[in-house]
Amino acid sequence: MSDVFDILKERGFVAQATDIDELKLYLSKPSSCYIGFDPTADSLHVGSLVPIMALAHMQRAGHRPIVVVGGGTGLVGDPSGKTEMRQMLTLEKIRENVEALKVQLSRFLDFGDSKALMVNNADWLVDLRYIDFLRDIGKHFSVNRMLAAESYKIRLETGLNFIEFNYMLLQSYDFYHLAKACDCCLQMGGDDQW
Repeated sequence: MSDVFDILKERGFVAQATDIDELKLYLSKPSSCYIGFDPTADSLHVGSLVPIMALAHMQRAGHRPIVVVGGGTGLVGDPSGKTEMRQMLTLEKIRENVEALKVQLSRFLDFGDSKALMVNNADWLVDLRYIDFLRDIGKHFSVNRMLAAESYKIRLETGLNFIEFNYMLLQSYDFYHLAKACDCCLQMGGDDQW
């Protein structure tokens, strides 16, 4: 196993990391990592290239990338970096966008023989029972800490609605689900993931 963490850091992919020694130990053997992409359009944009390349580097180093296409979180809308709420898309439009993104991502990652996985978080988020989710998951989140997140601070000035406020909990549930279902303990992404 090459030291993929140092390669990514040297190439400018790493801005922040939690417990680098533990992370390097995790990456010393074949491991899984994931990045999420919201299907708000039927095409990725240039800003998606950096995270896709990070996944490609991980795959070349012998790790298994997992692409989480946010069919569930896309129904809610990511408040990060936005001054207003995203347009709500229909379930059908989100499904169409997910299929289009699969085609594009396949140009960068090898999904054959489970070398990489593509999963849709709608598969585990859409059928969550909300009261159970609040009781089991929501109790672990501090509203004060959530409001301190940069992605929420910006939106508080222009208005953050309740559905967008739940986005962070849903993203966290993605991590929980992937750790249980895919033995994946590494999430990569932009500052809003931090």
